[in-house]
Amino acid sequence: MPTQAPDILILFGTNLRRIRKDKGFSQRELSSRCNIDNADISRMENGAINITLTTLQQLADAMDIAVWELLVPRG
Repeated sequence: MPTQAPDILILFGTNLRRIRKDKGFSQRELSSRCNIDNADISRMENGAINITLTTLQQLADAMDIAVWELLVPRG
């Protein structure tokens, strides 16, 4: 039986996709900017994988945003 991703992974993935698109980056371009495989970025956006704090920082740096922007509900 498949398990559902925890809410924080869904929130993170949704924020990652929204911010990436707002910045005008494709998954491949973001991948190149932060040296993370674009397939992993896709899985992150879909809430399919958990990441490390280091990866979180890499993504934030590549998009020139604060880490917290990837973790808080849009309000």
